[in-house]
Amino acid sequence: MGSSSSKAARTLPKEKSSWAGSRTPLKQDSAQEIRRPRPLAFENKTDAVEADAKDPQFMSKLSQLGSVRVDHHMRSVRPADYVQQMYRSRLQSEVEALPSHSTQNRLLASSLSELLESRKTVQSQAELQALAEQYHIDFAKLDELARFVNTPSIDESTIVRSTNHDGEETLTMMARWVDPKLET
Repeated sequence: MGSSSSKAARTLPKEKSSWAGSRTPLKQDSAQEIRRPRPLAFENKTDAVEADAKDPQFMSKLSQLGSVRVDHHMRSVRPADYVQQMYRSRLQSEVEALPSHSTQNRLLASSLSELLESRKTVQSQAELQALAEQYHIDFAKLDELARFVNTPSIDESTIVRSTNHDGEETLTMMARWVDPKLET
């Protein structure tokens, strides 16, 4: 633990020592084998390949397990049914999202944002009713939804411009809840 500067630097020898490699004396025959590269693949299986492929422990474990028992009373899994159901569900969702076939009280997020933004500018109850009909949403549902959900609006009186030490200008402002000003 600690900084690397507090640790002793590891120094390696610059030259090969005279005793390096003295533990394993080289025979003349083995020196020739080292120089000749060993092939990585063979056209035919050699004895060395066969010996390498044999694993006595693996074979003993397989023989302990015995033969495979198949349960014929299992229910077959039909992934095709699941995939077909997924395609049907996606197709239904796409059909419902088409503008020509809109369902009552269902909107895409972008349409909901447009509806709530348009709602801010209506001036009468009749205009609000027409807006709800235009987006295929019940007037009561729109009224209930608008009590809890709205699109962001900027309170113009709270805009603060500031410049940091790099010269970048930032704007800070508060959002406010805007309801339509309906004539009574």
